[in-house]
Amino acid sequence: MINYERFLESYKPLIAIPVVITIIALILIATIGLQQGIELKGGTTAVVQLEKQISQSDLDALISEGISNQQVDVAISNNQATVEIAGDVDIVKLSSVLEGTGKITSYRSVGPVLGKEAMTQVYYALFFAFIFMSVTVFIIFRNFVPSMAVILAALSDIIIAIGGMSLFGIPLSVASVGAILMLIGYSVDTDILLTTRILKRKEGTITERAVDAMKTGLTMAAAAIGSMVALYLVVVFLIPAAQTLADIAAVLIIGLVADIMTTWLMNLGILRWYVEERK
Repeated sequence: MINYERFLESYKPLIAIPVVITIIALILIATIGLQQGIELKGGTTAVVQLEKQISQSDLDALISEGISNQQVDVAISNNQATVEIAGDVDIVKLSSVLEGTGKITSYRSVGPVLGKEAMTQVYYALFFAFIFMSVTVFIIFRNFVPSMAVILAALSDIIIAIGGMSLFGIPLSVASVGAILMLIGYSVDTDILLTTRILKRKEGTITERAVDAMKTGLTMAAAAIGSMVALYLVVVFLIPAAQTLADIAAVLIIGLVADIMTTWLMNLGILRWYVEERK
């Protein structure tokens, strides 16, 4: 049984934990960088119906050698392979490389100019989502410190999620950006739950209100993380060709774990500090 009251008594040192992890995430992003998906950097995605059994590594090597060692990512599920190739690809040449191994049933190609434009749209989407979220938070609470605590918690959550993407090699794609936008909404949801319970409610002590909010928030987080872990395992072991779903689940798992720290260590600590100082 978790002793929430005892945990919340020494809250000030706990604020430093998500702050340090956020700084580490920024360092990872700056040093390792972030991979970009095919739709953001340009390239070709082809679906291949296999005509014989071949391992993923052998198919990867076959295509890489046949098209001048371009970066190739291959995922095989049942008798179908999804092939992602960075840069421009001659689809006729690729078909000849795969002759006897499989046939291309569909493909799509994204040029570098279109990829660059898509990347710009991604930046706009994240920027405006965060701006509108910040404005909404200020309108709801009309108080600088609690509003900034919510915004800082959401920002830290996103930075940690992107740092995890950099560390584990999860590419930035339209799908992963969608996961990041979902994290913004989820983070604000839990932070508003906490802030409302602490500032708006009057019954009980601050600790009692915080414990009530924490029990609700951690139950929500556990359910969300559990569902994303289940999705990730299903994709990895049963449908590896649906790598996009695995990437979305991985981003959400990292972000949801980060949200637990940013909400219940940093945001809660700032709110308690603020309320006690105001009294």
